[in-house]
Amino acid sequence: MEPVYLAIVVILAILAVSDLVVGVSNDAVNFLNSAIGSRAASRRTIMWVATLGIMVGVLTSSGMMEVARNGIFHPGMFQFSDIMLLFLAVMLTDVILLDVFNTLGLPTSTTVSLVFELLGAAMCIALFNIADDPAQTIANLNEYINTGRTLGIISGILTSVVIAFVCGSVIMYITRLIFSYKFSNKLKSLGAVWCGIALTAITYFALFKGLKGTPLIPDGIMDYINANIWVCVAIAFVFWSLLMSLLACMKVNILRITVLSGTFALALAFAGNDLVNFIGVFMAGYDSYNIAVANGADTGMLMGALNEPVHANILMLAASGVIMAITLWVSKKARRVTDTEVNLAKQDAGDERFDSTSVSRALVRQSLKLNKAISNILPKRTLEYINSRFQMPPRPKDAPSFDLIRATVNLTVASLLISLATSLKLPLSTTYVTFMVAMGSSLADRAWGRESAVYRITGVMTVILGWFVTAFVAFLIAFIVAAALFKGGVAAIIILCLLCIYLIIHSNRLSRKKRLAKEAEDALKKAPEGTVVERCINDVINSTKKIIDIYNRTLDGVFKEDRRELKKMLQEARELHESASDRKYNIVATLNLLKESNIETAHYYVQVVDYLNEITKSMLQICKSTFVHIDNNHEGLSIEQMDDLKYVNARMNEVFERVDAMLVSNDFTDIDKVIEMRDKIFEDFAIAIKNQIKRNTENKNTTRSSVLYLNILTEDKIMILQMRNMLKAQKYFVENESKAI
Repeated sequence: MEPVYLAIVVILAILAVSDLVVGVSNDAVNFLNSAIGSRAASRRTIMWVATLGIMVGVLTSSGMMEVARNGIFHPGMFQFSDIMLLFLAVMLTDVILLDVFNTLGLPTSTTVSLVFELLGAAMCIALFNIADDPAQTIANLNEYINTGRTLGIISGILTSVVIAFVCGSVIMYITRLIFSYKFSNKLKSLGAVWCGIALTAITYFALFKGLKGTPLIPDGIMDYINANIWVCVAIAFVFWSLLMSLLACMKVNILRITVLSGTFALALAFAGNDLVNFIGVFMAGYDSYNIAVANGADTGMLMGALNEPVHANILMLAASGVIMAITLWVSKKARRVTDTEVNLAKQDAGDERFDSTSVSRALVRQSLKLNKAISNILPKRTLEYINSRFQMPPRPKDAPSFDLIRATVNLTVASLLISLATSLKLPLSTTYVTFMVAMGSSLADRAWGRESAVYRITGVMTVILGWFVTAFVAFLIAFIVAAALFKGGVAAIIILCLLCIYLIIHSNRLSRKKRLAKEAEDALKKAPEGTVVERCINDVINSTKKIIDIYNRTLDGVFKEDRRELKKMLQEARELHESASDRKYNIVATLNLLKESNIETAHYYVQVVDYLNEITKSMLQICKSTFVHIDNNHEGLSIEQMDDLKYVNARMNEVFERVDAMLVSNDFTDIDKVIEMRDKIFEDFAIAIKNQIKRNTENKNTTRSSVLYLNILTEDKIMILQMRNMLKAQKYFVENESKAI
């Protein structure tokens, strides 16, 4: 057999490890968000519980491996050489796709990725085989693709979205009506029964169903359980209810135990259902290679043997569990994806990650009308009772994103649905189920109030749209990659592997940059007041330096018509403006860290932030207009226009340098000189505009270059005006803070 096939097996193994790392980073949200969002325990304890669930769960995933081998296509129609290229195309596509979504902080479905990658690659190679065989037509495509099974998997995944959302909403609503937010005094009675039901359900589906057929439970015991299933369920319910009641009497928070048990069960269900998404393709490729070797290394043999039952290597499963567990502990991306879901489900309105859209606003308006109509129908006493059950007590600033009741609902419902699908050998999307259960429960729990609903709906729509985009992109990329491998041979394999490595490295760099920015922001929120003031001052200084640098390089770029430099400056200006906008949005949180009694300090800080935001906005407009002008290949600025702008730029730099010096030294004694310089430069602006008007009357410049020239001068004027205002506000901010200290 050619060495290239052994090399493909090795590449599949390496990509499988990478896929495990990337996949766990994406799917950690599925079993961590409820425990972390409710702070059921320390993050370390939650991680240990999830780790144990993963290690047990990987032993239950053997049966799910059939999906990668024969769930989407009929392997008996593909030759060994074709099937190895098919598997390689799937793995290359999968690693890249999941890493991009993780970097963006969006949870996506590894199941959807796998299904549509297998479908895209299989369809591509099938079409090539049909084209090469005169006896076949496009009608024979159905013989290659397992259409019935594929449609069943896809419809099951889509149906699970609706079922999960409805179940999460209904069960959460009923649960809140029973317990309300004042549930502490009910834990010994109703709480014990509720936890008993949850733990019984978790025990039945996660253990009785999930561990069936594994070495962890002997066949004799499983046979007895299956023969007396309802008796076992009743015993489990009585046992858990009595145990929870006893623990509640001992002042133990039984909801925390239930949440941690749910975390274990959901991690177990995740590992059992989703491990095929990460290593199923590699194991199928490894088995294909062994089958071909056993049959005389015939690369043209058909791979019908992949239809035989799977006997997964227990050592491979255990090694996969170890890699998943390590990734869970060390992955920064896992925390970022988890933060996305927790943010969308948190009880309080505040710093929302997503903006509103016309669709979300329309949905909220219609929901308010429907709510008003229902309120007019229901009796007043009924409404008062319902509202009293959802009346949330005052929450401290550092309160969890949601309480333990909602966390219990999230984990119980999600683990039941996923474990049920696993027992039926359906590759249900754990991401879809857990995300939609969490969104349904947060909606029913009135977490989506009028202050946050439009943003939460936008966030949910963004994530769901990302799922559909995943399906389309996964199919398309896998199709293209398979075609390249089929036609390009060894050269295509090398090039695509190198491309995959490059994209992953680039993605990790972007992710690291965002993570560092987030850590700096979190550090500011936790810092003592003195550190906060220093950080605020340093932010202004650094932003001003950045503005000066971007402005000078932008003008230089437009003078030289350097499109690449202008594009780079546009990106930096956009990031700077986004940072200033975030600072303005988070101003309330920053003010809370300052002394509450020092109103003047806070007042001037608000002004500084506002002025700085306006300066960055003008800087962004200059960068945008210059880049668009050069990018559209319009005629550059004339020598006269450049001379005028160079003169104005020199005067502006004098102002910038004086402002920067005062900010760095905190010495504002020369502030009156800045005002004088501002007035003089305004005269220069007027002269420059008059010169341009004169040139226009003489038709010396094109219309577009004239518009660009005037836009630059207009934004320059705004920048100088706001720079002086910011400097004055910064002076009062520093002086008042010094007096307060």
